[in-house]
Amino acid sequence: MMAAMAFAYYNRLSLAHQRVYRESDEIPTLELPEGAAVTAPVAAIRAGLLREDRSAVQRACQALVDALVAGYDVPPVRVRVLAKRPSDDYGELHGLYEPDEEITPARITAWMRTAQRKQVVAFKSFLRTLVHEFAHHLDYEHFKLPETFHTEGFYRRESSLANALLATLESTVPVEGNLR
Repeated sequence: MMAAMAFAYYNRLSLAHQRVYRESDEIPTLELPEGAAVTAPVAAIRAGLLREDRSAVQRACQALVDALVAGYDVPPVRVRVLAKRPSDDYGELHGLYEPDEEITPARITAWMRTAQRKQVVAFKSFLRTLVHEFAHHLDYEHFKLPETFHTEGFYRRESSLANALLATLESTVPVEGNLR
């Protein structure tokens, strides 16, 4: 029995994938790993976005992901931050997780500018995108799920981790400007 209402695509999944979906849905939160040094990288992501400095944002994202990888004791993942989001008739791509099946190590790509207006993405939105893609990595490597689905449980885990990261920053430095 699922804890929450399944998304519409659930009924199109094979029985095996439905089991994985339900297992994912039952994992409610992601706690910040104890002792993970995340405040400085989160602050550096925000500062890099304010300066519109793609390479600084990429370095800060990699530092944050490295701290989370160490804290969760999972295999490494490389982070790329690219300039303008790709888009098509369906919308803009915010982030992408590529498991280590095709490349080693696994890779997260995030874009720091919107496709249409080419504006720097708001800090909280950018951080949530990075956390979203990292949550896919945790599904495979930490929770040992054979597939990663967008379940309500997945979104709760993503939100709990993003909120924990924001809380570490907001306890030291207020979030300013258009990067909310």
